[in-house]
Amino acid sequence: MAVERLSETAGRDEPDAALVARARDGDRRAFASLVERHYDFIFRIAYRWCGRRADAEDIAQEVCAKLGSAIRSYRGGSAFSSWLYSVTMNAARDWGRGRAREVARMAAFAREADLAAAMDDEADDASDRLWAAVRELPGQTREAVTLVYGEGLSHASAAALMGCSESTVSWHVHDAKKRLKRALRDAGEA
Repeated sequence: MAVERLSETAGRDEPDAALVARARDGDRRAFASLVERHYDFIFRIAYRWCGRRADAEDIAQEVCAKLGSAIRSYRGGSAFSSWLYSVTMNAARDWGRGRAREVARMAAFAREADLAAAMDDEADDASDRLWAAVRELPGQTREAVTLVYGEGLSHASAAALMGCSESTVSWHVHDAKKRLKRALRDAGEA
C-alpha cells in the first residue's frame, strides 16, 4: 500500500520536463500526471475561446486525447505550457471551424422550419455578453484578449505564448477595445 501511494504521488513534484520525457517513453503515470497538472489550464483556454462549459469540456477532452500522440512532437525548446497552449488553441480553432459549419447548417434549417426564434440564446449576464463579443473578434485579437484578460497574463507573457512581439499583443488589445466599444455603441443604437 505504501509503495502504491509513493508511486501515485511521485509525478506531482517532478518538473514538466521529466514527466514529458517519461510520458514520451510510454509511462502512463507520467502522462496522467501531466494531464492532471495542466487540465485546468487547458479547460480555461478552451472556455475563454468558446464560452460554453460543455463545449470547453469537449475541447479539453479532445486535447487530452491528442496529447498521447502529440507529446512526441514536443521538443522542449519552450516551456511545456507554451507548447500545450498551442495544442489547445489548435484544437479550439478546429472546434470553432466545426461549430461554424454546424451553426450554418442549423441556421439553414431554422430558416426553412421558421425556428430562428428558438436559436436566440443571448447571454443574460454582462460578463457572458462581453466574452461573447470577444469571441466575435478576429483570431489573434481574440487570442490576445483571452490571454491578457481571461488568463491575467502580462503582454510580455502573452506575446511569448502567441509567438509574437509584446507590441503586437498591445496592438491587438488596443484593437479589441476599439472594436468592443464600437459593437456596444452599435448595439445600444439598435
